[in-house]
Amino acid sequence: MLTNKGKYGLKAMLHLARLEPGSSAMGAEIASANNIPKKFLDAILLELRNAGMVRSKKGPGGGYGLSRHPRDIRIGHIIRTLDGPLAPLSCASKSAYVPCQDCQDLESCAVRITMSKVRDAMSDILDGMSLHDMIVFGKTPNADLMYNI
Repeated sequence: MLTNKGKYGLKAMLHLARLEPGSSAMGAEIASANNIPKKFLDAILLELRNAGMVRSKKGPGGGYGLSRHPRDIRIGHIIRTLDGPLAPLSCASKSAYVPCQDCQDLESCAVRITMSKVRDAMSDILDGMSLHDMIVFGKTPNADLMYNI
């Protein structure tokens, strides 16, 4: 499940993606416009900046902006940066695999196999969708047909 951190990060990134190219927004503006606690947003924007998705500038005319075009930033990357692996269970994760202590047969575990399929489906959608796509998705009726949702 998407945490508040992940949801707020997506909202902040969408806010930045809607700005004119090259422009920026102050953290307080982003927080107010998206109903995000300012201190929490500051921590989220720092993580996104450290991951190379957001740029920041201090002083007059400063603020936050995207470091790349919205078409080049994948939703899966944003969520993994803020919330970690997409897999619902650690035994189904590709990047943070940890076996379950109660599992007797990893190869035939129906729970692990099912959750691996869930992980793959989520990854296919989220890694195939950019910030730009997400903006279009929110504006276009039946845009879910583009992603076979």
